[in-house]
Amino acid sequence: MSRPSTASRDPHAEQAVIWTVSISRLSDLFRDIRREFDDQAQIEAIHLGFDEAVRHIRERLQNERCDAIIAAGSNGAYLKSRLPVPVIIAAASGFDVMQALAQARKIGSDIGLINYRETIPALSDFQRTFGLGIQQRIYVTEEDARAQIQELKAAGIKVVVGAGLITDLAEEAGMTGIFIYSAASIRQAFDSALDLVQLTRPDHRLGSQASANGPRARHRLQDLRGESAAMHNVRQAIALFARSPATVLIRGETGSGKELAAQAIHREYAQGRHERPFVAVNCGALAESLLESELFGYEDGAFTGSRRGGRAGLFEAAHRGTLFLDEIGEMPLNLQTRLLRVLEERAVVRVGGTRPIAVDVRIVSATHCDLEARVTEGRFRADLYYRLAVLRLSLPPLRERMDDLAMLAQWCLKNALAALDSRPHADLDAELQACMPLLSAYRWPGNVRELRNLMERLALFLADAPLQALTPAFLKSVAPELALPQASSAADAAEPEPATAIDPSGKPETAESLQQTLQRFDGNREAAAEYLGISRTTLWRRLRRNI
Repeated sequence: MSRPSTASRDPHAEQAVIWTVSISRLSDLFRDIRREFDDQAQIEAIHLGFDEAVRHIRERLQNERCDAIIAAGSNGAYLKSRLPVPVIIAAASGFDVMQALAQARKIGSDIGLINYRETIPALSDFQRTFGLGIQQRIYVTEEDARAQIQELKAAGIKVVVGAGLITDLAEEAGMTGIFIYSAASIRQAFDSALDLVQLTRPDHRLGSQASANGPRARHRLQDLRGESAAMHNVRQAIALFARSPATVLIRGETGSGKELAAQAIHREYAQGRHERPFVAVNCGALAESLLESELFGYEDGAFTGSRRGGRAGLFEAAHRGTLFLDEIGEMPLNLQTRLLRVLEERAVVRVGGTRPIAVDVRIVSATHCDLEARVTEGRFRADLYYRLAVLRLSLPPLRERMDDLAMLAQWCLKNALAALDSRPHADLDAELQACMPLLSAYRWPGNVRELRNLMERLALFLADAPLQALTPAFLKSVAPELALPQASSAADAAEPEPATAIDPSGKPETAESLQQTLQRFDGNREAAAEYLGISRTTLWRRLRRNI
């Protein structure tokens, strides 16, 4: 990805201030990657963790500004729950995990994998397919991690995959530690931090990324690709909704393109608002207190660590434009009340303030969960739901528009190859067509995003071996998840859309099929719900229905 040059930046612009926090070998990776971002932000490394890091940062925030913090693992989670500053958690990708396991396999066939708080359910099938002996463990505290390391050592495990704390403890115990993070994942964390600063500091300018009127929407209606009837209906609905200033609620599974649709609505808006700011925030990604200050802004001295002079919130940043509230179902109840008041009065009051500030903002919100069910359960305000859902758009999951699969796979693969400066060979289209039965049999729980990620992974291997033919066998070796058995209810996993009371599956799951899925993930409801493409609430409700 090209980055703005120093010459293109406003010399008077105030740079973002980002602190990286790590006490392990992650510090070396932070140091290496930060050099790529030195012209875009003031980046400082803090070599502390947990309580020491919290105390140090809180003291500095009394007199200094910090726009975002980057950390990882248990240390990152600890900081995120205790600091009034956005904390970006650097996360290892699925490709990172695969690479780390491949490296560990060279040392021994029995591998320990220790993650913070949760296991990776999909690895159970992966290890059976490839004959790996992977013992997964979880930890919360450093004491937990030490105990898990000792248990694995006692079991004869000689190599352990994990974050910096885990690999340090493994090597301290005389084992081999394989670091799970890659440079690409850390680079993504820096990009995310800069994106967050861009959205949450309306006065901030990051080179050519910002316009005179604030953040802009990048995607247009034509970026919603697909020639299926379902996608034609989606594009027609967006073109229609763009004529109105009414609120829009977008419903869709993870990876189905909810923000892309929101940007298309904004860009198509017929009354000139498409030239105005498009501001997005994930309501489930920020702690409640931080989400409140980001949405509504705050006055000088509103809380410890607040910026001198106060700061405008996202409503003010989106004035005369669009505010996109992603994962609106995760918004806490008390913030729902404040949001409803803003929508009704068209004015916002900053945290710690009393003066109403008029705002003209169109609200587009999105969710992957069943908001009507949350209203029934008392977890979402009914009056806010109806206020947000004047217009309703349902995005079909990829498994319900398989006519688009071949075109999307080809487009994603060729774009991924181009990004690697690799030209597709002459027979690629025909070879990809030969792989379509394998791709079509998969249910794509991550939808178009998962397809794009898989094609990026495939492009990496093809670019590395230009003479390699794209065959079904090769595709399965790169993407072993395609060969794993599918749940019997996979085709029926979609939830009812909020715009209709009809279940699109036409056949509810049986208690047996749901229980089989739960057993597949050792009773982990969150993992089972994600696998089925439904929310945990819907899984719970369907389990009760079948008892």
